[in-house]
Amino acid sequence: MMKQLGVLLLAAALGFLGAAPCALAQKPPAVVKKHPATHEKAPADASEKKPAADVAAPVASEKPAPAPSDPDHPAIEPAALALLKASSERLAQAKSLSFVARGAFDVPARNGQPLFYLTRSEVLLVRPNKLRVIVPGDGPPTEFYFDGKEAAVFTPYADLIASAQVPGTLDQALEALYQKAGVYFPFVDFIVSDPYKALTDGLTSAFVIGQSKLVGDTTTDIVSISDPQVHLQIWIGTEDKLPRLIWATSADGPDKPRHSIEFSDWKLDGEDAEDAEFAPRTTASTRRIPFARPDAAQSAKP
Repeated sequence: MMKQLGVLLLAAALGFLGAAPCALAQKPPAVVKKHPATHEKAPADASEKKPAADVAAPVASEKPAPAPSDPDHPAIEPAALALLKASSERLAQAKSLSFVARGAFDVPARNGQPLFYLTRSEVLLVRPNKLRVIVPGDGPPTEFYFDGKEAAVFTPYADLIASAQVPGTLDQALEALYQKAGVYFPFVDFIVSDPYKALTDGLTSAFVIGQSKLVGDTTTDIVSISDPQVHLQIWIGTEDKLPRLIWATSADGPDKPRHSIEFSDWKLDGEDAEDAEFAPRTTASTRRIPFARPDAAQSAKP
């Protein structure tokens, strides 16, 4: 259903870094996981905006996951698919999960020099339709909430909130949020209902690199997968089957942007979360702004 490793980022959510307070902000160049090339360009000077929140880009799936013995894909090793499937099933079967995702990505400055930015996403998910993502990040913090009926992006620092009615499952909500406001998350392939399908649609290569004992304080199996848009290297816990680290490199962009996501503090099927945990803590003075794409705000200017 989703074809994007959401390494696209929502930079300066709610447009508080000098942008008009009527739209979700621009994003830097993206390393895309199986997603059509419909994304926007980054600011001319990457130093002008800092990322503040991570958001996700779902897209309808077109091809089934490759079979391990598919003769049309001899570069796809069954062992690699087996590791991806085991990890995906562990995540999909969890009724609730929480984790911390630390992201790092590079954006070319005006002189072409790559600048690296860091994000931290504190994620809480309850299936089938509740999600909270708190992003301290570099720059003012942002918060995302979805309670099964309404989605909201809140910036406590600026006391601004954008919200929209988005009923349905989490997969449906992520699809609607992308279409409505260009909302993305860098870890989307791991929180949807079928992570295996999201990761393997359109693969052209998949193989096992080996093992490591230097990631996540545990032994991990290292898998490399590729499609025409992106190369991914994924470290998966050998015993717990949880993703620990991802390195992604664009395969078709001229700047070959890179992105990494490090997962930690995994908790699956933990204590029941209260409904209040999926609602922003606003006040009477919190200012509401439209839930819209940043390019919509730009096109509306005379």
